[in-house]
Amino acid sequence: MSKRLRPGTSIIAALALSALLASAAHAAEPSAERLYVSDETGGNVVIVDPQAQQVVTRIPVGKRPRGIELSLDHRKVYVALTGSPAAGPNVDESKLPPPDHRYDGVGVVDLKAQRLVNTYPSGIDPETFALSHDGKMLYVSNEDSGQLSAIDLAKGTLLATVAVGSEPEGVAVSHDDKNVYVTCETSNAIYVLDAHRMTVLAQIPTGKRPRAIYLSRRAHRGFATDEFGAALTEFSTDDYQVVRTIPLGDPKVVRPMGIASHDGKMLYVTTGRFAALLEVDADTGHIERTIAQVGARPWGVVLSRDGRKAYTANGPSGDVSVVDLKSGRVEARIKIGGSPWGVALGPAVR
Repeated sequence: MSKRLRPGTSIIAALALSALLASAAHAAEPSAERLYVSDETGGNVVIVDPQAQQVVTRIPVGKRPRGIELSLDHRKVYVALTGSPAAGPNVDESKLPPPDHRYDGVGVVDLKAQRLVNTYPSGIDPETFALSHDGKMLYVSNEDSGQLSAIDLAKGTLLATVAVGSEPEGVAVSHDDKNVYVTCETSNAIYVLDAHRMTVLAQIPTGKRPRAIYLSRRAHRGFATDEFGAALTEFSTDDYQVVRTIPLGDPKVVRPMGIASHDGKMLYVTTGRFAALLEVDADTGHIERTIAQVGARPWGVVLSRDGRKAYTANGPSGDVSVVDLKSGRVEARIKIGGSPWGVALGPAVR
């Protein structure tokens, strides 16, 4: 004998099934991405919705924010702040005002509260930094003092500062968190340090004025952008020897700056005043594509989580470019204002 359903039971079951399917569909959808952009002249961290192609909010953080990165849990943004005046390669620094180191530090932005909640001591004139893969340490390049500093993020304290080459900039941490690599612009070298002892292990020669570093997960290789050499220096992370120099064009016009990769196979390099994004095959060293007119002096670069988009920070034009990597087309230039320097990517925080 069949059982009769109570009145309304089928409706309740249908509603429950509908809610379950909606929940599953929502869970399957990728969370919305956000760009976190350091505005050097505006003194803000700017949160951008790249899908809607608009600014979400601006968070005041302090003087000259440059290097920027998300915490491991994506709840905070770290940003390098400095009281040192801006100075390009051809600026006479003797004519600049003296630095005010009271403003030096690494700002901590709470993304849910959308405000600066702390500033950690960082050593003199922090420019960029790299987060250890366990999320416990931050390694900071101190440009003016020629040093590298280590910050304990749990305590917010400066653990150590060690001398490296002159004008250190780009920083990267090995995937096992044992070594730290830092480019030194006017020493034309990468310094390799033991991350725990904070001692120098090796120096790797580069082309002129190395800037950013990318460490590959698919091979024991690293790549540094050589701004004045118009090249990439490829080096071994096993023995710290140069593997080869990859030319990227005429040094008079091509100025490699930032570097990013989704899978280690293709490298994406910003080129400063050349205004292009280069797609370089990491194995062959061949430039596969030159995506021209990306923005005015593109510097910082980050890729979307699916590797389909590139986002570049373009200082002089005060915007961030959205580049579709399949078509090689600039889809949008999102107006930020000020002077966008660095860009990081993560999920939206609610």
